[in-house]
Parts: sequence; C-alpha cells; structure tokens
Amino acid sequence: MTRATRLAIMISILAVAARFILIDQPYIDNWSWRQSDVAAIARNYFQGGFHFSHPQIDWAGDQPGYVGTEFPILPFLAALCYKIFAVHEWVGRVQAVFLFAFSLPFFFLLIRKLFDETSAIWALLYYSFAPVGIMASRCFMPDMPSLALSIIGLYFFERWIEAEPDWRSESSSFFASGLCISLSILIKLPSAIIGAPLACLAVQRFGFSAFRSVRIWAFAAVALLPSAIWYGHAYEIALNFYPHHFFGAGGIKIMSAAWYLKIAKEIVTSTLTPILFVLGGVGAFIATSRSRARLFHWWLVAMILFVVIVGYGNRHQWYQLPLVPIAAAFAGHLCAQITSLPRFARASSFVALFMRAGFSLVLIAFAACVLAYARILYLPVAAPLRDSGLELNRVMPPEALIVAADNGDPTIFYYAARKGWHFLEKDGIYDGDPRDSGQGIVDLEGLRARGASYLVFTSNTVWWLDYYEQLRQHVEATSTLVEATSEFKIYQLNPFPK
Repeated sequence: MTRATRLAIMISILAVAARFILIDQPYIDNWSWRQSDVAAIARNYFQGGFHFSHPQIDWAGDQPGYVGTEFPILPFLAALCYKIFAVHEWVGRVQAVFLFAFSLPFFFLLIRKLFDETSAIWALLYYSFAPVGIMASRCFMPDMPSLALSIIGLYFFERWIEAEPDWRSESSSFFASGLCISLSILIKLPSAIIGAPLACLAVQRFGFSAFRSVRIWAFAAVALLPSAIWYGHAYEIALNFYPHHFFGAGGIKIMSAAWYLKIAKEIVTSTLTPILFVLGGVGAFIATSRSRARLFHWWLVAMILFVVIVGYGNRHQWYQLPLVPIAAAFAGHLCAQITSLPRFARASSFVALFMRAGFSLVLIAFAACVLAYARILYLPVAAPLRDSGLELNRVMPPEALIVAADNGDPTIFYYAARKGWHFLEKDGIYDGDPRDSGQGIVDLEGLRARGASYLVFTSNTVWWLDYYEQLRQHVEATSTLVEATSEFKIYQLNPFPK
C-alpha cells in the first residue's frame, strides 16, 4: 500500500466520520422541507402498503397526495428499513452517507488516472469537506446519492472507453457505468448533465465519429431509457392526481442579474468556500493544456449553463452540488503542480519549511471556512415547525386535517403525522403570503369547507395575525385557541353549522 493510498484511506475515514455527527438530527436544518417531503413519502410507503409507483406526500389535504417525483428508490428502501429499525431520521440520512463513502475510492482513482497521485490526494480532501457536500451527504435527499453514482459511472465509463479495441474485456465496466449513470439520472434528473464529461471522453477517444458508434448509442440507451420511462410515468401521475405536482417543475426560468449574483455569492461561500473556489478557478486555468482534464472543463461548462437556464431551480443550494467534485479536481491539480515544481524540489530547507507553512495555512483557512459555513447549514431553523407538529400529533384526532401557515415547509405535517394543506394554497401548492385579509379569509374558509379542523401559525408566520387585522378577527370568531407558545399558535376550527 502506497503512502498516497494510506492518506486517501485516512481522509475517507475522517470524511465519513464527520457525516455521522448529528446523524439522528430531526429534519429541522436549513433543508428541512425537502427532507420532510422525502421522509413523508417513505413513511407513507411504510404505512400505506409499499406501492412503489405511487409516492405520496402529506400536503394534499383530503386527497391521497400522489405526486410525480424522481425514482423513489431511497424512500422505498428507508421504508423497508423501518420494518427492522422503526421510523428514525438516521435511517434516511445514512443512505446518503453510505453512497458518499462508496464514491470516495472511485473519485480518488479517477483523479489519479487523469492527473496523478498527488492531485488525487488533494482533490479527495476538497471533495470530502466542501460545506455543501458535507450537508448533502447526511441529508435524506437524492442529491448526494445521485452525484456519487455519477462519479462512479464516470470512472467506469473512462475505463470502458479506454479499453477499445478490446471491448469485450471491459464489458463489466460498460454495464457498471450504464447502471450507475442510469440510476443517477433516475434518482435526480438534473444529473443528466453528467452527459457532458461522458461526451468529452467519447470525442477525445474517437473524435466526432463517436456519435456514429453503435456501442456509444447502446450505452446511451442503457443510461437514458429507464429514466424516460419513469419520468413519463411520473408526469402522468402529476397530471391525474391532486395536487398535480411534479417535483422540480417550474425551475427552468432565466432570472435577473441580481438573482445570479446571489447564487454566485453562495457558491463562493457556503457551497465551496472562498479557498476552494480560488484554488479551483486557478486550477481550471492551468489545466487547460492537459487534454485529460478536459472532461472537467466540459462538466464545468455544463454546470454553468445549467445554473443559468435553470435559474429559478437553483434557488435551492443543493443544485450546485456537482460543482464540488469539479472544483476539487482542479484545486487538487493546482496543489500538486505547486508542490512538484522542480525549483521547490531542489529548494533549501528554509524554503521547504516556508512552503509547508504556506500549505498549512491554506488547510487551516479551508478548515475554518468549512466549520463556519457547515455550522450555518446545520442550524435548527425549522425547530418551531417540528415542535408545532409534535403538539398537533398529541392533540389532534388521527384523521383530522391541518391548515398550516408554514411558508411551504411540510415539516409540520411530517411530525404531526397528519395530512393537510399549506396556507395559503393554490391547487394544493403553497401560494405565499396573503395580499390582504380578504384573500386569507377566502382561502381559510375554502379549506375549512373541505374538512380542515386545525389551524397552526409558527413563529415565522404568526405576524399575520397582527398585520392582517380582519384575518385575525375571523380566526378568533371561527376557531378556538388550543395552545400558544413562543414558537406556535394552534387553533381548532369550528365546524360549519348544520
């Protein structure tokens, strides 16, 4: 075992261990709403009969709540695990940790093959500890599992395509790559941008004749046909069932310059950290002369186009997760180039000591940024939603329906273990703050007519009762205050007179 391999193992162990910090944390962090939706689908499988092709959410009120989603293998597997371990947050979270851990050796081997061993060590370090990567790889969400499968698929594709003309000897790599890429896109549709580095490898190996290759088209069929079938089915589900929702719909929208500036600031800070952003940017520039690095340039260009075209969708930070391995690869190459310069290799002990001190400062600065930004992502900002949900679970009858002023975060429904509607809502989808009291009253009365019996405001929305005076008067006249704390107010809605 080489020294580099031992270092890679140590980095990997530390990276996985970091993900197990607060692995049993409730879904109350910055990404609570996305995790609560996935967790609700898992629990509905567990309680409703494991109907794989019909995932259900909790915010469709009196309707079943079937929605069009990504291929729901993660919540389905979690539901199966609930049979053994019962319903716990760590059951969902650990899936992302496992697939992240599985991707580490493949990322290391890919960078080692495309660059060198030193680059691979540095790249693995940055890939393992970028703040958004830490967060995503311990959340009950499909993003890190999808990225991990993309990286594994990319590794096997490179191995398969380099085996030509002896294709048969690497048929296992063909199927491994096709399976991983297919699952990656099934689990998260935007992962289709992995097609950019795959196309780069094919063009580098065969030129543009690659697009006439039967083998390449066979690979494309293996990778894309299952996704076409599933997402076609998911679209039909969204069309036929209330609330007629398809996950990710509406994200393709070009936004204003200020919008993209906000995304750029997020990428520089809590996605990559300023250290990794600068190292990755410089590394991308100096790697332009290396043909083997071009797949990461193609991947980077695809990601930039994705952020621009899917501008509205990129309000969710996890959409920028693929920037982590890209920046890590370029940053690793830069660090390796600096440490391998001949003049430094022949440098005096004083210069060598200065270099080591410089790199130590870079690593300390990177670690400090990681701790600062990751801590922000972990903050329990949705704790009032969970607490109100638990209280609703205690006081509500099992079949009662909730109206939740929750800013569109379904965490209340998940912890209440009840169905209901966001407030305001339009066709089941959260519709923002009321324009005025009249809109709020009309919406509330419409939901009450559909069977809603409890109304909840959290600390984020209780201001409505002060700002919309007529709405407050209407709530007080048509409901009974059940409980009020600094975190929430719960009302029981009066039934309509018979």
